[in-house]
Amino acid sequence: MVDAHEPIKETGLRRTYPNFMTREGARGMEWNAWSSGNKPSHHEILPFTRLLSGPMDYTPGIFDIEYRTIVGNPDVKVWNNVHSSQCRVNTTLAKQIALWVVLYSPMQMAADLIENYEGHPAFQFFKDFNPDCDWSEALQGEIGEYVAIVRRAGDEFFYGAVTNEEGRTLKQPLSFLKPGVKYTATIYADAPDSDWQTNPYAYTIENKEVTSADALSVILAPGGGQAISFIPER
Repeated sequence: MVDAHEPIKETGLRRTYPNFMTREGARGMEWNAWSSGNKPSHHEILPFTRLLSGPMDYTPGIFDIEYRTIVGNPDVKVWNNVHSSQCRVNTTLAKQIALWVVLYSPMQMAADLIENYEGHPAFQFFKDFNPDCDWSEALQGEIGEYVAIVRRAGDEFFYGAVTNEEGRTLKQPLSFLKPGVKYTATIYADAPDSDWQTNPYAYTIENKEVTSADALSVILAPGGGQAISFIPER
């Protein structure tokens, strides 16, 4: 299997050689390590542009939003004339989780340091998530503003919604779920006081029993997101 992680554009070769799993080919997560970083609106543009050509290895899922674990580390170097301790990721933590769904790749990487994941309750979404999805649907969105996408792997569904610098609330019908089946929805959401600039780490986790007849109110903080796993009750 091949993951071409660098700016190699999609060409359609995946149709002949399916072992080309995924590739970067646009400004990915690493841009946040040596510059002012990707703006919150960047992630609401990619599904309408780069991702139309094929999977993208963006490497989302950073939990140390402000790089607190590297402050004072003598091994951290200046790159691109910027010290990494002066950089950060321009999202909330919940948005980092949701981007695993929104930015499609059949192989996802938990790209942060292990110690930033160890014992973290929100890491459970990555354990549950199956990137090898059978079906996907873009549910709603506007270019550069917000986007909500759902993917199915087997009998499980995974939902991701993200927004730009503007906080918003989406009404999301769950009609994509299989009728007549009860699901446990585990919701990884921005906390009421979350904000990508001032309080990026605040998040909540909530469980609900839902069916395809229900609808959810998806509250997104500025620069935030929400991820939901729907697991059939057995």
